[in-house]
Amino acid sequence: MNPRPLALVTGASAGFGALFARRIAATGADLVLTARREDRLTALADELTAEFGVTAQVLTADLAEPGAPAGLVAELAERGLTVHALVNNAGFGTFGRFEAEDPARIAAEIAVNVTAPTLLTRLLLPDLLAAPAGFVVNVTSTAAYQPGPNIAVYSATKAYLRSFTEALWQETRTSRLRVLAIAPGPSYTEFFQAAGSEGFAVGQVVTAEQVVDLAMRELRRGAKRPSVIVGARNAAQAAAARFAPTTLTLAVADKALSTRGAE
Repeated sequence: MNPRPLALVTGASAGFGALFARRIAATGADLVLTARREDRLTALADELTAEFGVTAQVLTADLAEPGAPAGLVAELAERGLTVHALVNNAGFGTFGRFEAEDPARIAAEIAVNVTAPTLLTRLLLPDLLAAPAGFVVNVTSTAAYQPGPNIAVYSATKAYLRSFTEALWQETRTSRLRVLAIAPGPSYTEFFQAAGSEGFAVGQVVTAEQVVDLAMRELRRGAKRPSVIVGARNAAQAAAARFAPTTLTLAVADKALSTRGAE
């Protein structure tokens, strides 16, 4: 049993995940960092230990692999670790017309963006609920708020994660657990490199600091709302999409995303 609060951060090797790990370490909590790139995780773990005096452990995992979430939880148990907070940050997107997408890549996208956060949350939920100040943060996207031609699978996975998080927020309202879906707009992390396109960069560009700092602020306030969009213009666009005819929002999104993909 770990003596201090312990947070598990997925996709911690870069971008939002690495910054979430840094912000959480600054609160005095220990960390388990997971991603595929062990060298980056180890370097980050060493930095956090040196700077904040916390314990940061590394667990490499490819969340696209079947059984990866269960394997992670089993390894935590093997090490005698109890998780009090979870940041489901790992995720990636594919860009292009659906008919041209690689089926294996689609399956991996669904596994990482949908299956892994869902199962990790469920498997760790008893300990998260029992923690004095537990929380779950799921990193979604502004793409969660409307269908996205040319990013059809990505938008659908993020819409699922947003819906799942909001439902879990309601189910756990009478507990001490704080649940939050944070929805960034486009951010120039390694996301675009992994996607192989900057076609996703539609909307107000935000920084990793804006995203993570807003999420941490919402948590400190008790996560009074289940989801939050980063960037005022992004929030306005999401609100407009709710009330505009679906055919119109689809046409506008198709044009915008097609134009970005051609650049």
